[in-house]
Amino acid sequence: MKHTTSRRASLAALAGLAAAPLAHAAAKTGPKGGAPMPRVTIYHLEGRRSERLVWLMEELALPYELKFKRGDLAGSMAMIRQFSPVVPMAPTVTYGDQILVESGSIIELILNRHAGGRLQPALDSADYPDHLMWMHFAEGSLAARLFSDYRAWTAQPPKQRSRLVDSEAVVQFAENFIAKRPWFGGAAFSGADIMMMFPLNAATGLNLVDVAQFPAIAAWKAKIEARPAYQRMLAKARPDGMIGSLPRLPQHAPSGPREGNPLQR
Repeated sequence: MKHTTSRRASLAALAGLAAAPLAHAAAKTGPKGGAPMPRVTIYHLEGRRSERLVWLMEELALPYELKFKRGDLAGSMAMIRQFSPVVPMAPTVTYGDQILVESGSIIELILNRHAGGRLQPALDSADYPDHLMWMHFAEGSLAARLFSDYRAWTAQPPKQRSRLVDSEAVVQFAENFIAKRPWFGGAAFSGADIMMMFPLNAATGLNLVDVAQFPAIAAWKAKIEARPAYQRMLAKARPDGMIGSLPRLPQHAPSGPREGNPLQR
């Protein structure tokens, strides 16, 4: 009897040792399975890309500190220069003891480490390639083309569409996709939608394209604007509305087919 009791005690001890790493791992997880967040501070310019990070943290209900000088873009930028004097950018984020820039990469970092599977499709899902493409298209192709055209058209208003890729083309690409799917991440709202909102707002807000030409994007924007986390972001990151915005273009390139495009022959 004593032998049996001793054997059971040994087995229980072994089971406890085996469970200890699991308990330790569970203690280290953050909200809904994500890793615990280090201290995060978002240095922000009102109405700029840094609001993506505020929106993300509101969607995930993760802790963060937001720093900017309300109504003072120059003052907010001066705060950023203290941390990133060579390339002061918004957002600049302190993540623990690291200083990070580039909103897209920061969103991916937080999703991969701290979201516990929220706001992005599973890696092996059919939606993940689209999600990842739009995460990068937002800045790499869409915003890059929009602001290039904006600078060129500010200097010289356009009389015809570019023979190659232009603002209308990159927005039309997004329109074609979102007309067939509820979100840029596929079946569910994701970080890709957070990334796409800024350049698509710029496209119509700066008169780079005609808003009436893209009804699917307009419907998607309406869904975005109704999200409680988006409304909380606006209240915290844009309390006085858009300030210091770029002026709208007096005209954009004519809509429709390009003239002399060798790809359309």
